[in-house]
Amino acid sequence: MSDQLTLSAETRERAGKGASRAMRREGRVPAVIYGNKQQPLSIHLESKALIKALSTGHFMNTVVMIDGVGEAIRTLPKDVQFHPVTDRPLHVDFLRIGEHTTVHVDVPVVFTDEEESPGIKRGGVLNVIVHDLGLVVDASDIPSEISFSLKGLEVGDSIHLSSITLPNGAKAADDGDVTIATIVAPSALKSSEGEAEDAAAAEGEAEA
Repeated sequence: MSDQLTLSAETRERAGKGASRAMRREGRVPAVIYGNKQQPLSIHLESKALIKALSTGHFMNTVVMIDGVGEAIRTLPKDVQFHPVTDRPLHVDFLRIGEHTTVHVDVPVVFTDEEESPGIKRGGVLNVIVHDLGLVVDASDIPSEISFSLKGLEVGDSIHLSSITLPNGAKAADDGDVTIATIVAPSALKSSEGEAEDAAAAEGEAEA
C-alpha cells in the first residue's frame, strides 16, 4: 500500500495570477482542495516539501494529509501543473476524500523476474503498452504498484489484464481484457529466425 504523506499548508486569502506569482517568488506553491460536497479551499504549500513529495514517484496515487489549515484534511492529488521550462510545480489540485472513499487512481505496473523469462534470455524485448493501470479502490488500500512476474514467458507471449492479480477489493477502471505488455523479438532475432525458416523450406522443396 502507498505510504501516507503529510504536507503543511496555509490558507490563501488572495487569488489571481499576480498573487500566485508573488507566492512562487516566496517559495510557495498555490493549490486548491475541492470535493466531498464542500466549498473549495485555496491554500499554498512550501515548494521544497512539495518537490520532495513529488520525487517519491507515486505522489498521484498517495493519500496526502493537508495540515495547518485547521483540522487535517485527507486528500488525493488529482492534478499538478508544471512550468514548461524549469519543470517546477506551479499549482496543485487536491480532491477531498473520506477514509474509505472509493477513488480512481493510476498505479504503475512493475515487471519482475526478467532473468527467468526464456524469451528475454533469448534476446526478446519487453514491450510495455500500459505503464499505469487505472484502478477503482478504497482510499485506505491504494497500492503503490502492481507487480507481474515474467517467469516462464517466451517471445510472442502477451500479458493481458486478466493475467494480473489485483489487490483485494480493487477493480480495473477499464472494461475489457486489455494487453498490458508483450515480449517481442528484436530485429536481429526475427531476421535469424526468418533465415532458418527459409532454409528449412528450401530443404523441404529440394527433398520433394
